[in-house]
Amino acid sequence: MRVHNFCAGPCVLPEAILLEAQSEFVELNGSGMSLLEMSHRSPLYEEIHEAARARSKSVFGVPDDFEVLFIQGGAMLQFSMVPMNFLQGEAGAYVDAGSWGSKALADARMYGEAYAAWNGDQESPSRMPNQGEVEIRPGTRYLHVTSNETIGGVRMVEWPEVEVPMIGDMSSDYMSRPIPWDRFDLVYGGVQKNLGPAGMAVVFIRTSTLENTSRNLGTYLRYDIHADNRSLFNTPPVFTIWMTGKMLKWIEDEGGLPEMEMRTKQRAARIYDTIEASGGFYTSPVARRDRSLTNVVFNLSNAEMETRFVAQAEKNDLVNLKGHRSVGGVRASLYNAMPMEGVEALVAFMHEFQRENG
Repeated sequence: MRVHNFCAGPCVLPEAILLEAQSEFVELNGSGMSLLEMSHRSPLYEEIHEAARARSKSVFGVPDDFEVLFIQGGAMLQFSMVPMNFLQGEAGAYVDAGSWGSKALADARMYGEAYAAWNGDQESPSRMPNQGEVEIRPGTRYLHVTSNETIGGVRMVEWPEVEVPMIGDMSSDYMSRPIPWDRFDLVYGGVQKNLGPAGMAVVFIRTSTLENTSRNLGTYLRYDIHADNRSLFNTPPVFTIWMTGKMLKWIEDEGGLPEMEMRTKQRAARIYDTIEASGGFYTSPVARRDRSLTNVVFNLSNAEMETRFVAQAEKNDLVNLKGHRSVGGVRASLYNAMPMEGVEALVAFMHEFQRENG
């Protein structure tokens, strides 16, 4: 029996996709071999690769003037690739609203001038900036935003209105919400939360910016090299691309981005409503407006009670609910493939746990 997996790292995947992959794992489409054994230059893999690239853009509503890149290393490699490619005598501005925004800013400072255009309460991150709070200095090339802080459970509800192009790390709410593409030059995210197994980032970059990215880098670190070679400059992470392609088709078949956004809101609302109705037994540390829809964090009265909650939840097949080690508490990650049945099971357990311990 499969458990309800609320893991914040490797994401839950639809059982239908896992079974489909299982049936194709040893021999794919009459080829006599597994996908993991075949050449990435073969016609069969070429078809898989291009289908995943095309669906990445169609599902997310990406304009024609953007390239899609599959780059190994996940989002953390992008913390370096962005400033390495874009900071050429200009500065990078960062919204520093939590752990991942802070890490992106720290890495950017290794490669050029980078500064916090908005810095929230780092001891207890609880909100994103309001309009007008982001301060952009002269000579700034871009504003980097983290659309959803996975650890703190904080979501960027309103995109900042600034005079420079934005770059977005959307790892934990990737393809679960639309974005205004006209305001971005680059959007990236690790696939392991909403789209597939760990191992790569999907990067969308405005084609016109490729002309001005740095050439003074090792070839694998250059966006233009990946774009010119359709993400086939080197041997790509074929298994992750294959599974991501399957997940993108599943999203497409389920109703696309509008359906994913609606389900995301419904899942989060059920848990937040339970928190609010608990009379303080459960509490959210995040400002109501900025609460994440994909990473719901909450606290109980003390750490011992939280440990008991997580342990008893696991006995009820509700796993990976422990909050990040840096903040503690409880965290329920509700990515695209999380079924509503899992949320309802968690809500029922929350009610029962409160009845027994309140």
